[in-house]
Amino acid sequence: MKVPQAGAVAAVIALALTASGCGGGEEDKGTLPIGIKFDQPGIGMRETGGTFTGFDVDVATYVAKELGYKPEQIEFKQVMSNDRELLLQYNEVEFVVASYSINEKRKEKVDFAGPYFVAHQDLLTRADDTSITKAEDLNSKTMCSVTGSTSAENLKKNLAPKAALLELSGYSDCVVALQEGRVDAMTTDNAILAGYAARKGNENKFKLTGQNLSNENYGIGIKKGEKDLQRKINDALKKMVQDGSWEAAVKKNFGPNYKHEPAPAITTGS
Repeated sequence: MKVPQAGAVAAVIALALTASGCGGGEEDKGTLPIGIKFDQPGIGMRETGGTFTGFDVDVATYVAKELGYKPEQIEFKQVMSNDRELLLQYNEVEFVVASYSINEKRKEKVDFAGPYFVAHQDLLTRADDTSITKAEDLNSKTMCSVTGSTSAENLKKNLAPKAALLELSGYSDCVVALQEGRVDAMTTDNAILAGYAARKGNENKFKLTGQNLSNENYGIGIKKGEKDLQRKINDALKKMVQDGSWEAAVKKNFGPNYKHEPAPAITTGS
């Protein structure tokens, strides 16, 4: 039998290692790009120094772990409310965890896993403003929301059709406009508003009016047709609830007094 030359043996070994991924462990998965919000305290916030905090960040990190990724392998990418579908369609992110309410219009462009959280639309006003106690009071007022949000659409269509609307690129911009008196109220989900009201430096400046203007089922957005990924994320979300991590993340990010719905049943992928 002819013995292979050393160079040929080395080439075969190198080829085998390449094909096997040198063991195929977690370290070979590379990075996992995940879309989150960078400007929502309690939900998704890029802090000074480049760290990330918030409930969506904790959910995304847990899901990534169940998919086989370590925290240092996650690459968080900023998404805006109006570009979440595009980032998924063009493979800029693997999935989106960004206070992303599931609705029929969005399901035409992307698929969802979850839901993993239920929020309710509310109003944030200045703490000393007593003129707004219900949504209809906005008919003679100016409200702020972000471009692409379902919240302003809901108010204008169903509750306050005469309200003036200022649409800005981010929720932080709306908070500034509210503080400066350029708008009278800001509307989005109560979890987001509560995060801003409790943010350091905002104490006693703002208040929630306590409206439950809609039910917002937060889902994890994925590219259309990714059924295997959808199943794996749903399994991860179920495990997060079962082992207590979900409840712990809610309390950590929204505080012990935040009144939240129980973890919702998974309704996607069936």
